[in-house]
Amino acid sequence: MTKRSLLLSLLLISGGLQAQGQTPDLAKAQQTAETLCVGCHGADGNSPAAPNPKLAGQLPDYLYKQMKDFKSWDGKPAVRESAIMGAMIAGLEDEDMKAMAQYLAAQTLQPAQAANVDTVELGQSIWRGGIAAKGVPACAACHGPAGAGMPAQYPRVSGQFAEYTFDQLKGFRDGIRKNDPNEMMRTIALKMTDPEMKAVADYAAGLR
Repeated sequence: MTKRSLLLSLLLISGGLQAQGQTPDLAKAQQTAETLCVGCHGADGNSPAAPNPKLAGQLPDYLYKQMKDFKSWDGKPAVRESAIMGAMIAGLEDEDMKAMAQYLAAQTLQPAQAANVDTVELGQSIWRGGIAAKGVPACAACHGPAGAGMPAQYPRVSGQFAEYTFDQLKGFRDGIRKNDPNEMMRTIALKMTDPEMKAVADYAAGLR
């Protein structure tokens, strides 16, 4: 993304929020990304390492929800437990999180690539049609045909690291991650094998 188009994107986002009575501090958000977040997620949200998700171009509502879930509020345990993210998020206020979500959403995703040609057919089948015999719905039903996601609840998964997506599916299945609305992902993941998860995660990485 050119500097001109990035500036235009940020101005459009800022203008929309101002119309709602909110003014995100995008300059502060950029500084936070370039100092606090850069080590794991990159300065522009394009993580250099597969265990850490790419955040660039992610849906802002979803990013905001995840940041809120990582933080302990009023002394209560975080909804999404992570020692690393909990520590990183601890110093951010609600408005900081909203600004961070808008800043990262405006960045251009540098997508990962599908890597396993042997599982493309299985991954595509699960993505488009689910696994009827197990009651697993099509991934596309919630995340969209091209993996672009739907605001707040269903993240963009196209171009995401396959390793990260697979780890999240396992986390849902094993009860490590518990912040999915109505336990939807936990219910689905319980019905899937590791090979099925890996196949659909790799397929999603190649979606555009």
